Amino acid sequence: MTIAPDNARQGASHIYRAMRDLVQSMDDTIPGKFEITKKGIVHDMMAPIGPHELTTLHVRKRLEKVMPDEIVAHTGEPDVEDESESIMRRPDVMVITWEDMEVPGSFDPRTLIAAIEIVSRSNPDNDWVGKVRDYPLMGIPVYAIFDPRTGTGAVLSDIHPTPDGPRYATRKDFVYGEDVTIADWTIPTDGLPRYKDETSAS
Repeated sequence: MTIAPDNARQGASHIYRAMRDLVQSMDDTIPGKFEITKKGIVHDMMAPIGPHELTTLHVRKRLEKVMPDEIVAHTGEPDVEDESESIMRRPDVMVITWEDMEVPGSFDPRTLIAAIEIVSRSNPDNDWVGKVRDYPLMGIPVYAIFDPRTGTGAVLSDIHPTPDGPRYATRKDFVYGEDVTIADWTIPTDGLPRYKDETSAS
């Protein structure tokens, strides 16, 4: 038996906690959203209004029309955190029960029914690459992506083990105008806003 893995885990945990403290200290002073990924800190600048926020609102309201009262499509704080994986994320929309929201601090990612992201123009790889990697590691069973750049999206599900760690086995692509099923609920995607030109930021 060796103690090296434990030492490595303790070192990683110490680094993660230092990054988390840094992110929390910057959250109220620097615009944008900070997240901790398997690759380090990500800073995503977002405009306060625009297609990103309107899409978030449309998706939330459409989901809440078809979900039961005990489940909510939550936007905003707190973060979703898995300290064992050294990941802290803040999905644009979190499908979660009221009961599982009644916790101190960050949400447990394994209590989420689904995470939904609206792709940022400033950093699309964060949603299409980083979170596709991180969300199955955190145990989030369904991940839906809406991309206002292209008017397309995808729903990923069915976490399974791979040599690189847990990954989503199933991906269902959609285009705006089609109905999309997220977990147990189907919503329309018609009328969702698109990014109009390169000067628009989100």
